[in-house]
Parts: sequence; structure tokens; C-alpha cells
Amino acid sequence: MGRMSILGAFLLLAAATPFDSAQGKQEASAFRAGFAESDITPPIGIPMQGANAKQRAEKVVDPLFARAAVFERGAELVGFIQLDLACISAEDTAAIRTRIAADHGTPAARVMVTATHNHAGPAVIDEALPRDQAWVASMVEKASAVFGKALEARQEAQAGAASVFEWEVSFNRRIVMRDGTVRTHGSFKSPDALRFEGPIDPEVAVYAVRGKDGKIAGAIVNFACHPGHYWAKCILSGGYPGAVARALKEKGVPVTLFLQGAAGNMHHQDPRGFPEKTLEEIGQRLADDAEKAIGKIKWKAPSRISARSKTLEIPYRMPTEADLQGTAKGAQRFGEKGYYDRKIAELLEGIKKKNGVEPAEVQVFRLDDVAFAAQPSESFAEHGLRIKEETSPERTFVVCYANGMLGYLPHVEGFKRGGYEATFGPPSCMAPDAGDRLADAAIELIRATRP
Repeated sequence: MGRMSILGAFLLLAAATPFDSAQGKQEASAFRAGFAESDITPPIGIPMQGANAKQRAEKVVDPLFARAAVFERGAELVGFIQLDLACISAEDTAAIRTRIAADHGTPAARVMVTATHNHAGPAVIDEALPRDQAWVASMVEKASAVFGKALEARQEAQAGAASVFEWEVSFNRRIVMRDGTVRTHGSFKSPDALRFEGPIDPEVAVYAVRGKDGKIAGAIVNFACHPGHYWAKCILSGGYPGAVARALKEKGVPVTLFLQGAAGNMHHQDPRGFPEKTLEEIGQRLADDAEKAIGKIKWKAPSRISARSKTLEIPYRMPTEADLQGTAKGAQRFGEKGYYDRKIAELLEGIKKKNGVEPAEVQVFRLDDVAFAAQPSESFAEHGLRIKEETSPERTFVVCYANGMLGYLPHVEGFKRGGYEATFGPPSCMAPDAGDRLADAAIELIRATRP
């Protein structure tokens, strides 16, 4: 097909065959959904995040957005906020939820706040430079406002989930070397390289909604891969997740939320040495994948919506002297000179004040047999894949960088090999079994919500 392609032809068919009489009845408990987006691009000069370095924005390449989706059936409602940011802290999550509750009456437990893990965005934590508190406050306001717009946009709808597989975008960035250590962003051009440490998660999962007129109202795309374009370039951009949303808009999807998967060890840089795809190339490719998935959806009005959560106390790990000095086996630090020395002192003080533990919320939304499992972490693909496997027959969307941030959570074997994600410091400081604990909680919650 030409430009109109699969989704264009599907939209024509859908418009010609709207809801059947049973599903299209006007009922008080009818399934309704709404989507909205709002520009949250910060000003030039704002401190940036993602490079462990003192950097400020010098240029805007494309806008950053807050996007919202709301799903409702009768008294049951759940909503998503997606932000084109590196992460979202538990404190900022609470601020957004509190504002939404005050502005729109939606309880905190019914809102999932997520970040795309964009590496070309403003600082939302005090990484190398203090974050801009005034901009963060405005972001909180805009997140509530866009949630309100999604509520206003609610319409009677049908929905469904489907997925396809993508093998040419994401790569396991951890390469096992001959000495048994791992090099993050390693290369097979090195004579000491042996193999990829682990798998990727190739699933491009889509949850889409269409109105009674057969037109797509919005979609959620779930995929696992670091958005690392413009890393350390002082450039503001929504990264490839923003490019996905733009490309799908051209295909007839007005609003697309990108929910980042378990991408802790996933990246678009190919260790085999092949040319790296641009963010626009990745955005177009994933949009094409999403289009194919939407064409496979079996549409229906979900009959059941639920939300549950559980807060765990996750222990920090106690560093050795070698950990503190960066000389442990396989240690690998990224960032400007002195970054780790400065930040580790702050980190140790914080761990002491918190008595060695950090609360972590695991949240699960369900719409019939589709589950969205929030992980407040940069978990490895191994954890995400295990959640998907052990919650079958449900189709689970693993949503990381959601409702908080514990940092990198490698699988237990990964800690033994080192690499950046396992090297003690601000990006990686939780106990080695933290990822398994969060995954176990998600699996438990999904199983507990079965009819």
C-alpha cells in the first residue's frame, strides 16, 4: 500500500462498521476513554539531565509533551500521565496526583505517572546541577491540566491490545568480556568481547481506542529501549518516543502515549558496529510497527477496570570500600570528572537518614485481560520479560520509570559482572534483589486481580 497503508485502510473499514448493537448501547456503565496532550517544553538555559554532567539547554529541536489517557467504566476509572522526561520521583508523582485529585476529583490510586526516560530533557532531580523548581511546579500544573483535558475528551469507545516484534531498534548494551566482566556500551570490535550478556524485549505492544464513529481516539505504545539521542548535547527534544507520537499522528492517531518498558540494559546503539538509527528513523519504524498491531486488534468495550497497588520497603546495598572508590570488579562510571565523588557523599547521607530502605510503589491497572504493571525503576529486560511470562494468560504492559525512581535494577547475575548499571553510585544503589522484589509484587497483584 501507499502512504495510507494498513491503518488508513483499517480506519475506513472501522468507520463503515461502527459498534455492533450490543456493544453500542447507551448505558450508564458504558466504557469511555479520552486522550489529550500539552506542550511542556522548558526554556533555553534550564539544567539538563541524563549525562551526569553540568549542562544547560542551548537549543530546542522538537517539543516535549505531557500526555494523558483516561479509561472509565461506571464508577471505575484509571488514568495515565506520560511525561517526556528522564524520570519521575515519588515526590513529584505525589504532587501531580494531589493536584489532579484537587482539580478533578480523581483519587491518587487511580493515576499512574510515567516518564519516557528521555535523555534530552530538563533536570527533574538534582543530578549535576540543581533542578529548576519553578519549571517543575509548572510541569505539575500542566500535568493536571492535560489530565483534565483527557477527562473532557471522554467518549463511548471500544479498545483492544495487540503486538508485533521489532528486532532492529533495541540492543542489549551489556557485553561480556573475556575476563568475565561486562562493558556497558561495549563493542564487538574489541578483541576481548565475547557475547551479549542477555536478551532484549522485542515486543511493541499497543493498546488503542476507537470511538463510535470508528476513528482512532488515541493509543498507548509500550516498548523497551533507552532514548539516548542528543545525550550530552545540550539539546531539548522528546527523543524517539516523541517521534513515534508524531509519526502515528500522521497515520491518524491523534494522541499517542509512549510507556517505556524495562529498558535498563536496552539501547539503540548497536554493539555489532552497524550504523545507529536516528531518532526519526526509530520513531517511524516503531510507528509502522504500532500501525500493524492496531490492524490486528479485536475491538470490544472492556467490561472490567481495576487498580491496585502495593508499597514495598526496598533496601539499599551497603557499599564496600572498592565500591566507594570505583575499583570494584567491572566498575564503570559515566559522567564528568568528580561527579561520583560528589554525589556518593550525598547518597550515603541520604541512605543513613532513610535507615537504609526506600519505599517503592508497584501499581497495576487492569482492563479485562490487559494489565499495566508500573515499576518505579530502571529495571533490566530480564525482569520485564519475567513479569510478562509469569502473568500469562494476561497481556501485560510492563511500565518502568513510573511513580518513582529507584535507579538501575540489574538482574542478580548482572551485579557479579559489573558494568555501569551495577556500579555503586546515584544511578545504582539498591540491593541486588530489588528488581526481583518489584517484579514479584507486580506478578502477585496481577494474579490477585483475576476474576
